[in-house]
Amino acid sequence: MARPVQRVAITGATGFIGRYLTAYLLDRGIEVLAVVRPGSPNQAHAGATVVTAPLETTALVDAFSKVDGVVHLAGIVAAIRAADYAAVNVEGTRAVATAAARGAARLVHVSSLAAAGPAPADAPRREEDAPRPITPYGQSKLESERTVEQTPGLRWTILRPGVVYGPGDHGMLPLFRMAARGLLPLVGRRDAAYTFVFVDDMARAAHAALTAEGAAAEGRTCFVGHADPVMAGDVLAALRQALPRRRSIVVPVPGALVRALAHAGDVAGWLSGRPALLNQWRARELFAEGFVCRVDRLRDCLGVTANVGLQDGIARTADWYLREGWL
Repeated sequence: MARPVQRVAITGATGFIGRYLTAYLLDRGIEVLAVVRPGSPNQAHAGATVVTAPLETTALVDAFSKVDGVVHLAGIVAAIRAADYAAVNVEGTRAVATAAARGAARLVHVSSLAAAGPAPADAPRREEDAPRPITPYGQSKLESERTVEQTPGLRWTILRPGVVYGPGDHGMLPLFRMAARGLLPLVGRRDAAYTFVFVDDMARAAHAALTAEGAAAEGRTCFVGHADPVMAGDVLAALRQALPRRRSIVVPVPGALVRALAHAGDVAGWLSGRPALLNQWRARELFAEGFVCRVDRLRDCLGVTANVGLQDGIARTADWYLREGWL
């Protein structure tokens, strides 16, 4: 039996997943408080109640005092300095966890598969495996998880999604745009595989974590993703099928060139003050053995099985990009 949930606060509500999750919860009659940082240029989804607050405990206590649950999505995925990840992803999570505990709200903390580290398709990661993050981002997400686990009096569930994609996503947009222009770059290890999850399935997992009764969800860490691993070639093939009128060719990018571009990205980031699309940490992930996880616990504890496969998900994403004029 599902736990009744009437009011939920979402940090990072103006981001890709946050906007989608807001709409998903509103459609199910759940009131949403969209926690938005001061000065943010981004808009929350229509229908949400906007609460302007930084990721600081004192600012969040009032916002969390009358909610049944909190979904913590706010954070950074790209930075120039490793310390920047810790400042936002760890300390921000500490503030959210402390405020949620004071308000007796269940916390669903959205972490990342990067916190667990790489694993190939033939030996996917399990939640009980010792974590081995290989980037400052992954390390910061692991530390954020430990912060949640160590917060006294907090009821929590941690979700570790793989690659989340879908309509409204800016992360994969450059690849779609290159495909639309006729170029499909094949970068990194050819034999590496990844766990992908369509944003609708990600929203279902967060909703299930909010509403699951007792021990089924509380104090649990669950990977989130589709059960079928995805290789880079699979993504390119799905893009070709989703954009059939755009003739495209696959261009393998030599590893030496990728590393040179990553070094250039580091330099450009330091000079401009903005993280480059490709840098040394991203290159480290591209040449890892893959990022694949098991999703048994997601099914067994939360009752969620990802429904949207890669081909369907890429097609739906491409249709949205075209309809909205992003391509």
